Amino acid sequence: MKLRAQISYYKAWRGRKHDHTLIRGLPEQSFRVLPSYFHMLEKLNPGTVILIEVGGESRFKYLFLAFGVAIRGFRYMRKVVGIDGTFLKVGSENKDAWTWFLTQLKEVIGDTNELALISDRAPSIKKAISTIFEKAHHGACAWHVAQNIRNKFKCANIMGSYWSTVNAYRCEDFTGYMIEISNRYPRVVEYLENEVGFEKWSQCHYPGLSREFELRPRFVQSNGQHTSQLNPVTYHVKGGELEGVVDIFNKTCTCKEFDIDKLPCVHAVAAAHHAQVRVYSLVSPYYTKEYYVVTYSETIYPIGSRSQWDVPNEIVARIVLPREVKDKKRGRPKTSRFPSVGECRKQKNHCGKCGAYGHYK
Repeated sequence: MKLRAQISYYKAWRGRKHDHTLIRGLPEQSFRVLPSYFHMLEKLNPGTVILIEVGGESRFKYLFLAFGVAIRGFRYMRKVVGIDGTFLKVGSENKDAWTWFLTQLKEVIGDTNELALISDRAPSIKKAISTIFEKAHHGACAWHVAQNIRNKFKCANIMGSYWSTVNAYRCEDFTGYMIEISNRYPRVVEYLENEVGFEKWSQCHYPGLSREFELRPRFVQSNGQHTSQLNPVTYHVKGGELEGVVDIFNKTCTCKEFDIDKLPCVHAVAAAHHAQVRVYSLVSPYYTKEYYVVTYSETIYPIGSRSQWDVPNEIVARIVLPREVKDKKRGRPKTSRFPSVGECRKQKNHCGKCGAYGHYK
């Protein structure tokens, strides 16, 4: 109305689409450049792995990209990969897409017992991981499991007990919290044990994953602990609510915090002081400054303008066309992502009288 012009919504949408075409070009033009673009990316960034999968009529299907610096840096990180499939919705191709992607990922990062893959509980992801990664552990995202509980059992008031079970270090503590939940919602416990599996989301049942904790508070808490030496590498530490037996050689403690966090627990700190061992020598190298610096020490280089590219003719000649797009549905285009499995969307209350949000009437 500022320009004193009245047009329909559809005409405004077509004008916006035309402007985008003038600025960005046609999809066919952009996809035509992909092989040359990725060739230069690989050339200027050694070790980079890029794969383009095309389908019938040379139409784009899948893309896998892993920068060489990221591949090399991953060697100095704890082996955890988070997978989110909320933007990958391709109908019947979903299973094939995840199988293809995870196959390429395995070639880059390998498959070891130390590796953990965390995702929502989408069947296509679960099936692909179990087929391709035989040694790695597949865990369920604890947040998504919580959303499933909210949706299926309508019991948001037990979320505190649920998160206590997630973060419990010892199975004894885990069992205690599960009994609390079972007394009120036995079906929730049955769901967590049989349908999801404790080893998928519980910290104490899978000690390969944990959050990173600060070490400094444990120095303070270790004061006043009574330590006695059992053998050259094992110490019995008492004091506070829980005592522990620490093995400073194998870096373990019966409280399980040392085992899971890969950082000395209160008992391990006390044992180190008693043995006159430097506490930081017991810390996993993944937490050290040296590993952090090496992880991010390399550079990702830009490819420059197209006039500077040096691309072989066979790559320039490769044809990649965009995917076929179905006719646009009526109405405004969707802008929000697809929710993950079990994820609930909060609905805003809408007043039927005044039209405002936040209340009904």
